[in-house]
Amino acid sequence: MSFLPTTGKEMEERGWQQPDFVYVIGDAYVDHPSFGHAIISRVLESRGYRVAILSQPDWKDEGSIREFGRPRLAFLVSAGNMDSMVNHYTVSKKRRNTDSFTPGGATGKRPDYATVVYCQLIRRVYKQVPIVIGGIEASLRRLAHYDYWSDRMKHSILVDSQADLLSYGMGERSIVEIAEALDSGLAIRDITFINGTVYASRSTEGIYDAVTLPSYEACAASKEMYARSFGIQYANTDPVSGRRLVEKYNDHLYIVQNPAAGPLTQTELDDIYRLPYERTYHPSYEAAGGVPAVSEVKFSLTGNRGCFGSCNFCALTFHQGRRLQARSHESLLEEAGLFTQDPDFKGYIHDVGGPTANFRFPSCEKQKKEGVCKGRSCLFPEPCRNLKVDHKDYLALLRKLRKLPGVKKVFIRSGIRFDYVMADPKGDDFLRELCRYHVSGQLKVAPEHVSGPVLEKMGKPKHEVYEAFRKRYLQVNEKEGKKQYTVPYFMSSHPGCTLKDAVCLAEYIRDLHYMPEQVQDFYPTPSTVSTCMYFTGLDPRNMKPVYVPKNPHEKAMQRALIQYRRPENYKLVKEALIRTGRQDLIGFGPKCLIPPRPGAGAKERRSDGRRKEKRR
Repeated sequence: MSFLPTTGKEMEERGWQQPDFVYVIGDAYVDHPSFGHAIISRVLESRGYRVAILSQPDWKDEGSIREFGRPRLAFLVSAGNMDSMVNHYTVSKKRRNTDSFTPGGATGKRPDYATVVYCQLIRRVYKQVPIVIGGIEASLRRLAHYDYWSDRMKHSILVDSQADLLSYGMGERSIVEIAEALDSGLAIRDITFINGTVYASRSTEGIYDAVTLPSYEACAASKEMYARSFGIQYANTDPVSGRRLVEKYNDHLYIVQNPAAGPLTQTELDDIYRLPYERTYHPSYEAAGGVPAVSEVKFSLTGNRGCFGSCNFCALTFHQGRRLQARSHESLLEEAGLFTQDPDFKGYIHDVGGPTANFRFPSCEKQKKEGVCKGRSCLFPEPCRNLKVDHKDYLALLRKLRKLPGVKKVFIRSGIRFDYVMADPKGDDFLRELCRYHVSGQLKVAPEHVSGPVLEKMGKPKHEVYEAFRKRYLQVNEKEGKKQYTVPYFMSSHPGCTLKDAVCLAEYIRDLHYMPEQVQDFYPTPSTVSTCMYFTGLDPRNMKPVYVPKNPHEKAMQRALIQYRRPENYKLVKEALIRTGRQDLIGFGPKCLIPPRPGAGAKERRSDGRRKEKRR
């Protein structure tokens, strides 16, 4: 095993005169299957193609793109494991201080809108070379989309990048078909038939069985038209039931999205994870201190991909899809065995999961032939009667991992769907083993909110479901003789959340006797249902109006309410309570959130003449 070449010198040492593909990436080169570029490059290598990795080139220097010369078949371009704008900016649009996907955590090593900038750099140097873009940034921007950072509608990334072809989703199927087509001598402009790809066309001739979306110009002019367009896109992400989509830009340009690539079989998925990864960052980064993101995944197991949970603020439906794909026990045990051979392994497997840890099968048998249901969710607002709920296979896997020589503890940190646990008639079996073996004091869960209208806009289960889970979790821990608690994640300022809803959440936090250390403001990332609501003020599922908290001051109040005990939040919390007519929560009673004035504490005289202890 060895890393793929990252410099012209390393390429020459392999005896290559020219690579088949030059893979331009916005991340540091990490040859680990948690990194998209590692999987795609190793898949291509396994098919006999020569792939050179050009990591974080200097986009201001045309010479940087000439490192390997012109590739025989194409340039591949990916911004990295994250959208470059999410990587660079917080929800308040402030520049982040670190980049965990860059050596030493340094910032400034990739441009904003990295896919577009890298492609434009290639086009300036190599006018006619084929360019294929992929990765999550390209995948979520494959059609006209709202861009939060510029606060406007943007074209399909194919238009702005000048790339020839876009591979969306996870990409292993489509990239092999693209490589084979190019290798056979087919021109890139003629590769219009591969599922999981998007291409540009000068006419609609020959495009069959397609749904025509509102044009880009119509979406840019009307938020209602964009909401309708996104609703159609969202309903056509499944490889079985999804239709071909056509989006018009002018009289001479059409962007065509082919149906999604089919899901991988378990054998195919296992084969991908058995490829000869080095499982760490390139040694050239050692002097900078390595790549921080590696520590999060080095001893974690990715057991599945896809998610039928369909939270509206999550982009997984648009990228990985709702069809669950899982690796075999044998494949996961084999990878865990590699951990035990690593000198840095201390006996702790950090995670066994994926987008949702406790999903191991497609949600129902019907979808294998007919595709996932359009306009319906498997778990929301109630679990579908056809939903297959079963934790036996996951439990069997965890038991095998626990028995491996050298393994001391197996954690589950990627998150479980508590509503899925509650829908399982034998959910207590899973909870018992979860509490006994796989939690270290705290279980992180994501109820996100308590207000019914807000949860409906989020696509999350009713608050009563989380409460039932929390109580059952505590009961099981008590029976097991353990003091372990849930750590709930809450989100502020999601579309549909009013200031009154935020106050309700603060009251719930008060009753829990819990103060969140972290609060996530809603972040409008590309191509989610929630982002569409944020931009348009409409729910694309039913076209009904949605209240959207956009005012920075109101957003600050909503966030402050979740952390109402913090002294620096006092003024914002008080203002929010007065605005909502909830002065009853200002005082010294057990139900109050804050005292009448900052710093007032116990021995503070009240109007009824009694005294409270005064903080000195």
